[in-house]
Amino acid sequence: MELLKEYNPYLEYKNGELFLEGVSLKELAKEFGTPLYVYSGSFIRDRFNAYKEAFPDALICYAVKANFNPHIVRLLGELGAGADIVSGGELYLALKAGIPADRIVYAGVGKTERELRDAIEADIMMFNVESRQELEVLNELGKEYGKKVRIAIRVNPDVDPKTHPYIATGMRKSKFGVDIREAEKEYEDASRLENIEVVGIHCHIGSQILDISPYKEAVEKVVNLYDKLINKGIDIKYLDIGGGLGIKYKPEDREPTPKELAELLKPILSGVKAKLILEPGRSIMGNAGILLTQVQFLKDKGAKHFIIVDAGMNDLIRPAIYEAYHHIVPVKEENREKVKADIVGPICETGDFLALDREVQRMERGEYLAVLSSGAYGFAMSSHYNMRPRAAEVLIDKGEVKLIRKREDYDYIVVLSS
Repeated sequence: MELLKEYNPYLEYKNGELFLEGVSLKELAKEFGTPLYVYSGSFIRDRFNAYKEAFPDALICYAVKANFNPHIVRLLGELGAGADIVSGGELYLALKAGIPADRIVYAGVGKTERELRDAIEADIMMFNVESRQELEVLNELGKEYGKKVRIAIRVNPDVDPKTHPYIATGMRKSKFGVDIREAEKEYEDASRLENIEVVGIHCHIGSQILDISPYKEAVEKVVNLYDKLINKGIDIKYLDIGGGLGIKYKPEDREPTPKELAELLKPILSGVKAKLILEPGRSIMGNAGILLTQVQFLKDKGAKHFIIVDAGMNDLIRPAIYEAYHHIVPVKEENREKVKADIVGPICETGDFLALDREVQRMERGEYLAVLSSGAYGFAMSSHYNMRPRAAEVLIDKGEVKLIRKREDYDYIVVLSS
């Protein structure tokens, strides 16, 4: 019971049955079917407010890539969040969800010309530019539109964030940003472009960071660059230090808090007059969400035990591509023997698993399991692989249940041209 509270304070067993914000997850699974993503609105609100309390003068731009459900983006926008976007689709969504253009920052190494045009026309807060060529294209587009395009340059501070290499973005070998040793010249050149307005510095060192010490090194380097640029007369209005705070996936994990990050960075930022921007995604949404899945079959192959469920790598791909751990608990907790099992999905891939050699209570066909920490990069990374419709999504907010995405059907996937 106490372990569940460490993941999400609104998650608890009542008489052996799992509830979220006072709502029975078993009844939700029966009503809406499985696989089913379920989110806690109260948790989302609490996590966003924790950032606002820790960084009261900062703009908190939610990283839309973590979970792009429009209802969730709108909820965060109503709380005062901006949006950190990485595609034209996310720009469209953020605007449709009511987030003002002047609270939108746009990163990403491969923005198309159409995407750049759409963002210029929307008059977003700033582009986080990733390369010299992108800067030149923006300058040409600015000339065409007759306006100055506001930009920050994403600098790569070459800091090891001590996370999975696939989600480490601030090291020298990463495809993201420009080398911080070259950044001063890049800024000088950018400031001379006729249709560019240099307004910020951006960095992002990685994701799922549990040891916050790398932030100290990264922000020290960025502030050093900030001081040099200010002394050269380049007016830096915004210091965007990205996101990346990790969450509790494993029972032994201890996740850092926004307050701890603020205390670490406060002395470094004390002389900075620029407005701070943060881009949290996973740390707001990760433990807000649960993936519910139903046991389809049980299978024994000698000493090997398999629990075959209806959620697969098309629904939650993180275990397959990152070997990521997600804690999995029964929706109905019984006093049964424990077994060590692989919890696997229906996809025709050996890599289709949610957990390997995991100790769980012995399950029966038709029962439900809850995959925790699924609110970020769960549905957002899901696919139609094996022609499987994507899951439904439900938001529970203060006990009220709302279907925020209908389950897809085969007709949704199969689109035949006339």
